[in-house]
Amino acid sequence: MEIKILGTGCAKCKSLEKVTREAVNQLNIDADVSKVEDIMKIMEYGVMTTPALVANNKILVKGRVPSVEEIKRLLTN
Repeated sequence: MEIKILGTGCAKCKSLEKVTREAVNQLNIDADVSKVEDIMKIMEYGVMTTPALVANNKILVKGRVPSVEEIKRLLTN
């Protein structure tokens, strides 16, 4: 699974990366988690509010930081 955190490096973006990595670890899934900080690349996803969570090129969350439990639900659906 390819997971991307879209954000320019703000506190919420860092928080989303942390809870996403925690959810991936708890689920024990094979996932490549990366950050996209380039605003032009973020805009290619059509995201205007960060942070955003993308899994396998599908936007799951944007503009907020979900809980670890919510991320786990989103990743397993």
